[in-house]
Amino acid sequence: MDPDVDINPDTDDLPLRANTNDILVRHYVLDLTVHFDREVISGSIVLFLEPCSGVRTEDHIGPGLDKKDGTEGRSSQGRFVDRQEDGRKGMIRAKQEMFVAGEGDREELEALFQTAAETQNAQSSHVWETSSDDDFTVVLDCCDLDISKVEEVDVTLVPAASSLLPEAASGARSGDQQAALIQRIISMPSSRWRQKQQLFSLCSRAPGAQAGTSLLFHRDRWSLQVRKRGTSSPQDFPRAVRICYETRPTGGSVRWTKDQDGRVCVYTAGSPINNRALFPCQEPPVAMSTWQATVRAPSECVVLMSGEDQAVLTEDGGTPFSVWHYHVTMPMPASTFTLAVGHWCQVSPEPPPAPARGVRDCVECSKMDKPGIGSGEWSEAGLLPGLGSSSSEVVKGSPLQTCSGDQTTRPDPAFCYCSLEDEGLSVTDYSGMVDDGIGCSHGDYPCRFAEQSARSQRVIPHRVFGPVCLLQKAQTAVLKLLPRCLAAAHAVLGVHPFSRLDVLIIPAGFSSLGMASPHIIFLSQSVLNCGSPGAGEDGLSLCGSRICHEIAHSWFGLVIGARDWTEEWISEGFATYLEDIIWARAQQLSLQDTEEQSDLKAVLRWRRLSDELQNSEEELQILRPNMENTGRVSESGSSTVKHALNPDKTFMQVHYLKGYFLLRFLACQVGEQPFIAFFRLFVKKYHGHLILSQDFLRMLLITFPDIEREGLSLSAIYADWLDRPGIPKVAKWILLSQSHQGRRRKRKRKEPKVNYKELVPEQLVMLLELLLEEAELSAATLPLLHRTYDLQSRDAEVQHRWCELVVKHAHTQAYGDVEHFLIHNQAMGVYLYGELMLHEDAEQQAVARRCLLLVRGEMDQSARRVVEEMVL
Repeated sequence: MDPDVDINPDTDDLPLRANTNDILVRHYVLDLTVHFDREVISGSIVLFLEPCSGVRTEDHIGPGLDKKDGTEGRSSQGRFVDRQEDGRKGMIRAKQEMFVAGEGDREELEALFQTAAETQNAQSSHVWETSSDDDFTVVLDCCDLDISKVEEVDVTLVPAASSLLPEAASGARSGDQQAALIQRIISMPSSRWRQKQQLFSLCSRAPGAQAGTSLLFHRDRWSLQVRKRGTSSPQDFPRAVRICYETRPTGGSVRWTKDQDGRVCVYTAGSPINNRALFPCQEPPVAMSTWQATVRAPSECVVLMSGEDQAVLTEDGGTPFSVWHYHVTMPMPASTFTLAVGHWCQVSPEPPPAPARGVRDCVECSKMDKPGIGSGEWSEAGLLPGLGSSSSEVVKGSPLQTCSGDQTTRPDPAFCYCSLEDEGLSVTDYSGMVDDGIGCSHGDYPCRFAEQSARSQRVIPHRVFGPVCLLQKAQTAVLKLLPRCLAAAHAVLGVHPFSRLDVLIIPAGFSSLGMASPHIIFLSQSVLNCGSPGAGEDGLSLCGSRICHEIAHSWFGLVIGARDWTEEWISEGFATYLEDIIWARAQQLSLQDTEEQSDLKAVLRWRRLSDELQNSEEELQILRPNMENTGRVSESGSSTVKHALNPDKTFMQVHYLKGYFLLRFLACQVGEQPFIAFFRLFVKKYHGHLILSQDFLRMLLITFPDIEREGLSLSAIYADWLDRPGIPKVAKWILLSQSHQGRRRKRKRKEPKVNYKELVPEQLVMLLELLLEEAELSAATLPLLHRTYDLQSRDAEVQHRWCELVVKHAHTQAYGDVEHFLIHNQAMGVYLYGELMLHEDAEQQAVARRCLLLVRGEMDQSARRVVEEMVL
């Protein structure tokens, strides 16, 4: 089979090639090393597989044997291994030479390495073409990876695993034994999750089967395909497969850059291609799996990752590396795996001292605040009975609270445990603890929703990391707001799906204001500006609302995900709607203040959405672009994600805003408080599941039958909101109606005096947007605005509108503000580059080119391509 046979290279759709209807990865074990000198991550990944359906074929030929002639099959496979080993050795030699080379030789040696990799791939492809199409093929999503070896892992050589099989199975053939062993481990109940993880870890280190012979593999643009000769069905395919590989410096899944202190770092960038350039995987969201990872990184670095506990950290004896261990027991799509390695420091609960002028090195800070440092080392032997050692050693970093009885619970000094009373927050639990009879309906895993103690845990343990130069801002904004936002989210939505949370202030080139993953959130430095001195809570609005948005993704986007990635509104529309509700509760606003803040934000979003709908392609405005085919895949399980590679889509917010207005419309039909109560019921029922739009809408219509009797049907919602571009006129009517009702309520009481010099950020944004609609402004207006509202010290949303005014009216005295914004707020600056070039003003175009030259090396790849097309 050719996985690219139906892919048109001229389209902007992303192919998901994994044949998930045939076989599924149930667990990944990654063993990776980070090389900052070469900007690559090398290592291996072991896939533990389970066939989906089918019956073992009767005419099974032994492994490595051709159906016509077993000898021919063996010799052919032997020649393949020899060629593959020659190519791999060439790659290794090239890499070793690169390691010791000076800078002057790097380009030449990089070309040598690339040639060696291409030679190996060509040899692999040649032998692949001579293999039989009757052999079953495992297809993995993969790109920009150099694969050196793929082999079957002989798990029968692991004594602890072999003991799981009954004696009657000892005489079975090796393939049957391995399949039985892996199935036993996969099927272990969640109460034994620790033993299960350790067995996976031990099995991943077992040697290759059949004296190291390799499996056949072939890599094309979007996939890695693996075969074993004589294997004609998923049931016969090896259940444990090891892939040795190395990423490429230009791979799209990870970003090699420098942080705000000028120190090297690398992180998963939230790319449209997800993680397929970090490790071979099954990308379709239905391929839910658990994982564990060992990451070696320079000892002065911190490794942050999706993981349920604080990292288990050990020293890599005799080397300048430390080894970090993380694991996840909740099955998740591979796209949610997140990694960040850098010289970051943990933000202290007390305000840190301002760094000395010119300080760039945070090595000592990293050593002092590195998470997980403690006495003793993690020991596999202490976790599984009879695995060697008679005594268990202490785990580095105390375990955190989870919902499994297999885990101890102790406070960890590396995490913040907030007292809500100390923060002045309400201690009342609003999350509706009455048992409504809805239990977990997902597969078996240690679920926090089933844990009694988790139901009352309003604030989960949390940490904040960032570069030295931003620690003070991160302490003032993020660390101050985080416990309040977590408690408010719990009050609105109930049990926190994840047991802990790390927040990282990501390098300036990150293309978004934030990104949520299991157990970790990336935040842009753009949200840290707390406004002018004395701004108080108002100066924290952008930071607080963004934190609430990302926290909301724990429920909608992560523990409940979209079964079809084209339905992004299930994640982004829900998080946008919920951020207002959570942030208002975190602020402890009155009901009236909450409504007024919500209405003002709705008006701003309506203006933004209207502008986007007027300036974008109609096909990119549809929330359910696959319409009645949403969620459908090919016979093998492969599919495509429409427009996922379209560079314009990266910067569009239609899924956020149009989805938000759909939810606001539905809340208007049933009432906001009943709507939020319904959210909690929906979360209880569907956590741990992938959903389509219809799952949410059908449950809503069943729960509130009156709205369907009044004419709001599922088909009507599809037709008006999901399957067409633009937005229904009824949405604007509801928006204006709600705002009008709010004004009528205000007239019933005496209007307070308003100080128009003290506007909250959203009011100031509205003022600037209205001024942007004016064709001309007097020469004195812009300087007066700047002085009155101290615009350059306001949050990034206000600064952005100010810069737009400066560009529109060619206010040359403030071009420095525009340059500062483009350099320090790269996540929000793409539109401004276009405005600078649009007016064909030589001085403005010079500003755009000058800024691009300064930051292009650290910009996100997608943003850089778009900006370069406009500017260069």
